[in-house]
Amino acid sequence: MRKSIQIILLGMSIACSPNKPEFSLPDVAAPVAAVKPFEITAKHGHVRVDNYYWLNDRENPEVIAYLEAENKYMDTMMAHTKGFQESLFLEMRARIKEDDSSVPFKLDDYYYYTRYVEGGEYPIYARKKGSLEAPEEVIMDGNELGKGKSFLNFFTSVSPDHNLAAIIMDTVGRNFYTVMIKDLRTGQMLPDKIENIRSSAVWTNDNKSFYYSIPDPVTLRNFQVKRHFLGSEASKDEIIFEEKDQTLSCGVGKTKSKKYIIIGSGRTDASYAQFLDADNPGKPILIAPIQDNVQYSVDHAGGDQFYIYTNLNAVNYRLAQAPISNPGSPNWKDVIPHREAVFLEGVDYFKDFLAIEEKKEGLSQIRIIKRADNSEHNMEFDEPAYTAGLGYNPEFETKTLRYSYTSMTTPNSTFDYDMETREKTLMKEQPVLGNFNKANYETERIMVTARDGKKIPMSIVYRKDAFKKDGTAPGWIYAYGSYGASMDPYFSSSRLSLLDRGFVYAIAHVRGGQEMGGAWYEDGKMMNKKNTFFDFIDCSKWLQDNGYVAKDKLFASGGSAGGLLIGAVTNMAPEVYRGVIAQVAFVDVITTMMDESIPLTTFEWLEWGNPNIQEQYEYMLSYSPYDNVEAKAYPNILATTGLHDSQVQYWEPAKWVAKLRTMKTDNNRLFLYTNMDAGHGGASGRFESLKELAKEYAFVFDILGIKE
Repeated sequence: MRKSIQIILLGMSIACSPNKPEFSLPDVAAPVAAVKPFEITAKHGHVRVDNYYWLNDRENPEVIAYLEAENKYMDTMMAHTKGFQESLFLEMRARIKEDDSSVPFKLDDYYYYTRYVEGGEYPIYARKKGSLEAPEEVIMDGNELGKGKSFLNFFTSVSPDHNLAAIIMDTVGRNFYTVMIKDLRTGQMLPDKIENIRSSAVWTNDNKSFYYSIPDPVTLRNFQVKRHFLGSEASKDEIIFEEKDQTLSCGVGKTKSKKYIIIGSGRTDASYAQFLDADNPGKPILIAPIQDNVQYSVDHAGGDQFYIYTNLNAVNYRLAQAPISNPGSPNWKDVIPHREAVFLEGVDYFKDFLAIEEKKEGLSQIRIIKRADNSEHNMEFDEPAYTAGLGYNPEFETKTLRYSYTSMTTPNSTFDYDMETREKTLMKEQPVLGNFNKANYETERIMVTARDGKKIPMSIVYRKDAFKKDGTAPGWIYAYGSYGASMDPYFSSSRLSLLDRGFVYAIAHVRGGQEMGGAWYEDGKMMNKKNTFFDFIDCSKWLQDNGYVAKDKLFASGGSAGGLLIGAVTNMAPEVYRGVIAQVAFVDVITTMMDESIPLTTFEWLEWGNPNIQEQYEYMLSYSPYDNVEAKAYPNILATTGLHDSQVQYWEPAKWVAKLRTMKTDNNRLFLYTNMDAGHGGASGRFESLKELAKEYAFVFDILGIKE
């Protein structure tokens, strides 16, 4: 039986390092978690002692008391910034056009869009029939749905005949969704209710049923696909497919043609798919069996062929076709072959065209191929660092491509592009209220030489009249670097609060993402994971060595797997950073990878490593932030988490902070903030999330002595 855990409060004077007495904080006791040694033995015999393992019980009142004590400590230590936090929040909110709406997309006879009302936290999903001048039909008002709830994340899925809408919502933050059905003809909710799903609702073409996936109640791995018939009890929903492989998670979707429902299973290195006829579903039919290190996804755009997007014999991916009657991998014939210098990111399908999203030398490209004669052209973009990507294009018989464009100086923009005439039409640029003028800001793209000679792309932005490249500016560097996710340069109106105060902001496109192709990902995972951290440190030092950022004014941030990055570099090169913000940080790598009962375990062993293999265990142990905390000076640290996080459990940042508090030798700030009502994504709503960002900005500004 677990013994009662005592929270020990040790009085300690929190002040600046003696060498830099720029600020003073109140003499407040920091909460120090009780030491409760707990042995964890690996299968190959190695034993670790975890003094804070007890924090992994969210039902334990002492755990909750500890988290609340940390929140109170941070609130007390930052009480003098409360007014500044409020003004930062209002400053960022004032840039947002509150009564805003998306560009409508056309699907059959309807134009669908989302809009916000002044003061509203959540979107309103709406549509108009026939034309944009027709009366509005509200599918679901998120502000009504969110009344009385501390958290809300929701979306909708409309039936093929446009008469019904599945309302899919999470009110806790753990990504467990409840599905309800609304009759759009009457406005009434049907009695159907399905709880604890982990996907959208994928409708059959007769509008009488839909497919969805559910998680294993222990590991949260999506392991079953079920079918719900309207009017029936959810408890009677048939299991269509169960993924038995503990390393795989499954999901469900629909092809561009709407003719097929696809059940996909995958992990970080491999995937496979099955299909059903959406008009007359039967048993799932396998496309091709799973193979180690082979990813593929399936689409259909009419005719008797599937499109296969895959990395089979193609590290940068290729597009193939296969006959529906015999779709196995021996029959995959190239449509777009593999290219060494170009990474194929995605494809959209139209009657007369293919729209191709690619990356070359780390920059986005959109290429158009005309089906009739295979002629092609690339769309042109002018800025040195930008992001362009395919938008939502549900219509098949159209020559108009919707795409998105943004850069670190250009707000998110939606364009329509005539694939025949090559004419671009700006449909909307995200409004930024106030005195914003994009001409006041400069963006650069730098290639930084890493310690092993690789060239690392880095995107930089600053305000021209507030920045001098003389080594005096404060700076903020961000990266992610895992799962092959590319962190492309993007615009942020809230980031202007940094730039307008003289900050240089940088995104390091480190290995572990796919900005430079499939090999870029492989070179930053598993036994190459340290390249991610080294790239980030080398980019950070480049900013300092080349006059962009002062050596004592660089801050770093990252979230989730990016929080692992922050934790690792904080151990490896603490002297480089004045402060770090680790958001929902995956910092307890070994313990999590050894616990097969929680998420981020078995189906991610091929991302991080299998702890049952000694060599992989030892490599992970060599960089795991929690395991490598030492008795030395650390930068100022703010760690954030969510009590209901199902992706990175709250106890990882909590344990990390607890260990740091007892071992670090400096007097720098160390805060843990736990959102007691949210999960992995933090606070919900457009404005509540800004309050959390204002807290992070105030943490940094206060360290630098910036008061307004």
